[in-house]
Amino acid sequence: MTLRLPLLLVATLALGACTGDGPLDAHAADTTAPTSASPAFAPPPESAIPQGPYGDMVRLGREIFLHTRANAPGYVGNGLACVNCHLDAGRLADSAPLWGAYGMYPQYRKKNRHVNSYGERLQGCFRYSMNGKAPPLDDKVIVALETYSFWMAQGAPLGRKLQGAGYPDVPAPARPADYARGQAVFQRDCALCHGADGQGQKVAGAYVFPPLWGSDSFNWGAGMHELDKAAAFIKANMPLGRGGLLSDQEAWDVAMFMDAHERPQDPRFNGDLAATRKAFHDTPMSLYGRRVNGHLLGAQPAH
Repeated sequence: MTLRLPLLLVATLALGACTGDGPLDAHAADTTAPTSASPAFAPPPESAIPQGPYGDMVRLGREIFLHTRANAPGYVGNGLACVNCHLDAGRLADSAPLWGAYGMYPQYRKKNRHVNSYGERLQGCFRYSMNGKAPPLDDKVIVALETYSFWMAQGAPLGRKLQGAGYPDVPAPARPADYARGQAVFQRDCALCHGADGQGQKVAGAYVFPPLWGSDSFNWGAGMHELDKAAAFIKANMPLGRGGLLSDQEAWDVAMFMDAHERPQDPRFNGDLAATRKAFHDTPMSLYGRRVNGHLLGAQPAH
């Protein structure tokens, strides 16, 4: 049986996350910080990275961002890199750019019910999106990513949601998101890059197009496993270089198809699927612990 989400349940978008860590501040829905829109902001060009120790740390952060597994191997458990969800080295507007996230911290997050530093937010990305473990806050990996983000956000106002930050809202679809329609969209517009099986493509052992599900993708705790976040990213940015090509309905449908596949277990899993869903996935946007096409998602996650 195909799972179809009632329109009432998908009417409210909350792209900022937080039953699980996902793209950095895709929205500011879980913060009490000011969110009024600011004028357009442009980060400095990469050619402006200075020389010296500070510039070296900025460049290290950029390299970690682009080639995460190679530069932070002890903290990455899959084949993804930060740049897979934050395009153009974290610079691209409407792709959760780092310059739009940095100035929104410290921030209260419903996910862990306390005020998070920016470093803590980065830790969550490693734990969930990278299916790995969180680097200590004083580790060079976190310091370098913070420095890269700080450098990119220089001159931006603090505590205000910048134009182009996060992903643009996608209206609720005219029809409930549908697996079969999403499969057709995937085969037509996504499989060329991500493979017919959704497992991505590699060159010289490294992914040039990331896997969208399975053992080498983000886990069930990552924000991208939620339909609204996935639909927003897809609508704004996919197919790569042709963002906006898909209709709102197609974005929701293909998000349903992608997120209705197994992936690594949520690291917060407590041995009881229903209890874990209730504690961390109590939203219609999460398919974790729900049955789709006869399969109970999360019961036998990819390893």
